[in-house]
Amino acid sequence: MCGIVGMINWERDLTLQKEVIIRMTNTLIPRGPDAEGYWLSPRAALGHRRLVVVDPEGGRQPMTRYRGEHTFTLIYNGELYNTSEIRQELMSRGYSFEGHSDTEALLLSYLEWGPSCVERLNGIFAFGIWDSKEQQLFVARDRLGVKPLFYCEQPGSLVFASELKALLEHPDISPVIGKGGLSEVFLVGPARSPGVGVFEGISELKPGHVLLYSSNGLHIRRYWALPNNVHEDDLTTTTLKIRDLFLDTVTRQLVSDVPIGTLLSGGLDSSAITAVAANSLAQEKKGPLPTFSVDYADNDKYFKPNAFQPGADGPWIERMSQAFGTKHTNCSFNIPELVQALTDSTIARDLPGMADVDASLLLFSREIKKKITVGLSGECADEVFGGYPWFHRQESLEAQTFPWALRVDNRLQVLSPDLIEYLQPEEYLKMRYEQALAEISDLPGSAPVHQDSRSLKGPLQREARIREISYLTLTRFMPTLLDRKDRMTMATGLEVRVPFCDHRLVEYAWNIPWEMKALEGREKGILRHALTGVLPDDVLWRRKSPYPKTHHPDYLMRVRNWLQEIIADKTSPILTFLNLPALNDLIKLSDTFPSGRPWFGQLMDIPQLFAYLIQANFWMLENKVCVR
Repeated sequence: MCGIVGMINWERDLTLQKEVIIRMTNTLIPRGPDAEGYWLSPRAALGHRRLVVVDPEGGRQPMTRYRGEHTFTLIYNGELYNTSEIRQELMSRGYSFEGHSDTEALLLSYLEWGPSCVERLNGIFAFGIWDSKEQQLFVARDRLGVKPLFYCEQPGSLVFASELKALLEHPDISPVIGKGGLSEVFLVGPARSPGVGVFEGISELKPGHVLLYSSNGLHIRRYWALPNNVHEDDLTTTTLKIRDLFLDTVTRQLVSDVPIGTLLSGGLDSSAITAVAANSLAQEKKGPLPTFSVDYADNDKYFKPNAFQPGADGPWIERMSQAFGTKHTNCSFNIPELVQALTDSTIARDLPGMADVDASLLLFSREIKKKITVGLSGECADEVFGGYPWFHRQESLEAQTFPWALRVDNRLQVLSPDLIEYLQPEEYLKMRYEQALAEISDLPGSAPVHQDSRSLKGPLQREARIREISYLTLTRFMPTLLDRKDRMTMATGLEVRVPFCDHRLVEYAWNIPWEMKALEGREKGILRHALTGVLPDDVLWRRKSPYPKTHHPDYLMRVRNWLQEIIADKTSPILTFLNLPALNDLIKLSDTFPSGRPWFGQLMDIPQLFAYLIQANFWMLENKVCVR
């Protein structure tokens, strides 16, 4: 993976702006610690930081190729998993290759097929291509948004980059947030509405979209959406297709010229990937497979099962490592490390994030990077196959809001009355919720979506509602986890691939009826059946457990004390937005609050609320955020 930066300007000579492009690109050194490259012309300037994974010599960027009078220059962040097929097709059309990198295959694909090349790609990517003759920029982002891309359009110019921090390094872009940005941070965060860059003037190129920029202006087009097809395959066929797609996906994603391993939690998803990867490496006599898990000091003493976390992971990790002969490393962190990493993880994400979950993943990634450069992770199987509790609980199905944020009052209680009056939380969240629902099309032969979800009177209505929940989860919740995975891993120069985000698998699973998807009444029931024989039965049917978080009471004590220090400092920028009497009461009573009532997702409880406020305060200070 890599980091990319680009500037297009119709008024300034960008050959004189090299210092700017270098400063912006340098913010992305963690994403690409191995090499840098720049390409400048009067109208366009491109910068690139590279993490070498495939073809160290042949994949250098920016990469330029010629076709007649056209000069095409590419900067690219991502990985293509169908490079061999693309190469074969292009060679049959007369193209020759100088190396074996996916970068070259991508650039030549654009030369042959133009903007429609994205429809042929299987991978995760964000890239920009400058056509010197036509004086136009083409930018694209992968279908599910695994790789990030932000941009800022101003009169006569466009600036784009992999991360917000790179854009903020540009002298014409300021860290200003308005009402919308405040709403995203305090009402939606740690999620973020699609297309929103939080800072004024900054936007996100949405997943599955392409951007064309020339002197005629900015044009954005959607090239991919979830297909609306009636699922006609029977159970046997469905099971076999899921199995075949999964095996093919993992096998494709094992291609690497550098050491590769898996992140192993002992759950269904990471275990399945580990099993396929371990067997594949053994067949190629490249084993044993390196595997990695994360835990926290003394967590076994304080862990208490609840509806969101039914069991500890440790024994299952050991079970998998022994069954498949992996070379396993368990990374354990103490509470002071975890608390201290709250600031580093905020820098990595560029926004307040998922508290100790972000922080631990950052620490975890640093340790993994010491031994491998590429990892495979089980992220997103729950979104694709309906594994989260909110797919199975009546209160979630009946709620008229995002099902991972049912207890919005838990966060609003600490916000100042003035901020609440200004932001109008109920109105803003309803607007974002209804925007998401409006994107869903009716499935032929089904009950209409966008109904009153409190009236689930029959199976067709229930199926339609779960389809809504699935869409919300795939397009509003999953990006939060993909952001987390990308920023925390790439901040350490670790590339992590997510096989369950293969668009072919997502497209097929999307239309599977809920009764089949939740086979035998189990979360991800159809996936479990598809993986029969791939995993030991006890691992296969283990109840879902999310990414581990700390249960140590010392974590609550430390974030509580830190938050109290912030409150006591009259210069803390977050004070303006807090209801201090209510927050102080919550701090005093925090020891008595039961766990298992998260205000976001499955893991964000009272300690994480305190940590989120710490991150928000640090984010404002670090970025010198100006509120307008």
